[in-house]
Amino acid sequence: MYTVKPDAKRWSNWAGNVKSQPKQVTVPDSLEDVVSIVRDCKRSGRSIRVVGSGHSFTPIAQTDDCLLSLDRLTGLYAVDPAERTVEVWAGTKLKDLGQLLFDQGYSQENLGDINAQSIAGAISTGTHGTGIRFGSISTQVVGLTVVTAAGEVLECSREEHPDLLRALQVSLGMLGILVRVRLLVVPAYRMRYRSIRMPVADCLSSLDTFREEHRHFEFYAFPYSDTAQVKFMDETTELSQVNQAWSYMKKMVMENAVFWLLSEGCRLIPSLCKPVSKLSAQAVPTVDESGQSHHLFATPRLVRFYEMEYSVPAEKMKAVVEEILQVIEEKQYAVHFPIECRYVKNDDIWLSPAFGRDSAYIAVHMYKGMPYQPYFQRIEAIFQRHAGRPHWGKMHTMKAEQLHQVIPRLEDFLALRTQMDPDGLFLNPYLSELFGVPVRT
Repeated sequence: MYTVKPDAKRWSNWAGNVKSQPKQVTVPDSLEDVVSIVRDCKRSGRSIRVVGSGHSFTPIAQTDDCLLSLDRLTGLYAVDPAERTVEVWAGTKLKDLGQLLFDQGYSQENLGDINAQSIAGAISTGTHGTGIRFGSISTQVVGLTVVTAAGEVLECSREEHPDLLRALQVSLGMLGILVRVRLLVVPAYRMRYRSIRMPVADCLSSLDTFREEHRHFEFYAFPYSDTAQVKFMDETTELSQVNQAWSYMKKMVMENAVFWLLSEGCRLIPSLCKPVSKLSAQAVPTVDESGQSHHLFATPRLVRFYEMEYSVPAEKMKAVVEEILQVIEEKQYAVHFPIECRYVKNDDIWLSPAFGRDSAYIAVHMYKGMPYQPYFQRIEAIFQRHAGRPHWGKMHTMKAEQLHQVIPRLEDFLALRTQMDPDGLFLNPYLSELFGVPVRT
């Protein structure tokens, strides 16, 4: 029998901007527990939202009814060397998954720069890394085990229920509860990671070269500065060359502790944002290290912030970044976080922001506790003018009418959602308003 947490009075996401008071927090130990929870909620007229690590900045998981945690559904379920696939429980955190796969001789082909999310949460929101030849984490999915609103268990794959698979690969938890995820993996590999500082104009003029010549390429453009941090990652056969003491100092002290102190100063005295951004740009470290891929993709992110991210056509990267930097200068926004810029390959996943087009993903951030609305609103207008599609786990203000104009398969997805969950068991008020569908009453 699944566990009900009687003392779970409040829930908050990682950033602290979304809070709720669920009537019930359930923690299943098995697939059968998930089926029981769904059937119990359906019978009693309750709604369900699923939570992994709470790393979405939007109220996707927010509910005052039944909150289902995947924290006990973790670990490897099966390994198929012939097909080079692994099946994992949906609550498995990406950080743990990296080591579990490595122990079996495998790795994921690509990851983002944060590994705290559960695998189910990461794929449900379209989480991604960077690399023009690589799709989001969702594109690594070749099979899913899902519990539907009817309390049935469905196995979805490229051969069985292929349309449902493409809808479930990025579904925001609206089609059912993911219990197990089957991933296509690659043999474990080592990477060489380099970080350099260069003029932002030089970076922008070299985008085509950088994205084509490197396995992974991303850059950070600093407001009020002519400097960018440029990062490359490429496969290597070199043995690990990581100075552990320096790596710890850089990641935990410089990029977190010191940056937190500077951010607190900016919160208390917003006029410090400009000099702090310039200082951060000049402090970009020169790094050249190699190691196992799952160790190098992610970096610790202990400084809390708010984030908005949009996908635009890949060829729009330079124009959009230049416009953002220009607007920051003109409006003198109190912002000291850099603009994060990455590339993602096109896919055929119905709700994916990269559906049908190679994409530039551009993110802006604001330190927690500082006003973000005017800044985000102005930058969002730039994204939307360039055919932007929002990242589902990041802040945005788009609604159903706008989304139908930029998400080609949205109508198909919503039709399938109605078929799969006619009573709105897996909806909450946020999703109901976002997609213009009725919420369960």
